[in-house]
Amino acid sequence: MEADHLRGSRRIGGMTELLGTRLRHLLELLDADVASAYPALGLADGFRPRFTPVVRVLAADGPASIRDLARSLGVTHSAASQTVAQMVRQDLVVTEAGADARQRIVRLTAKAEALVPALEREWAATVTAVRAFESELPYPLGRLVEEALAALEQTPLRDRIADALDAGSGTPPRQADDPRPL
Repeated sequence: MEADHLRGSRRIGGMTELLGTRLRHLLELLDADVASAYPALGLADGFRPRFTPVVRVLAADGPASIRDLARSLGVTHSAASQTVAQMVRQDLVVTEAGADARQRIVRLTAKAEALVPALEREWAATVTAVRAFESELPYPLGRLVEEALAALEQTPLRDRIADALDAGSGTPPRQADDPRPL
């Protein structure tokens, strides 16, 4: 039976057209639920779930360049840079020039270091909750994400789109209720 949240969505070849929208919604739900645990842990309003991995990496490994942080976190340099900029505004990290003038080194502030015990508690509880959540799914979400990322690294979606356009399938298959003329 189709899930209530998908009822009414137009579907193409078994895949919801709104895949990106649905993935963003899933991430918003996950982030909001993680953030809802923060007040009980004494974390300041405005602390975001995306900060926790950065704090954990810097607490474990010490100061790092934004490029090294991005590599450790498995995100783009741009994403790491944006997160660091937000964390600077909240006095969680500071940046300083590296050996190369283009390089910025990121280090935790005393404020962020004081949060590490609470963040480790939250991280452990979140890992436990995610395992329980994944046990309810037909396929572990973490595994699916890793496999999807690997597949896109092998063949980016832009290449797949270009191939589909070259093959003349840039138009979605017609649905039975499609109002377009034949």
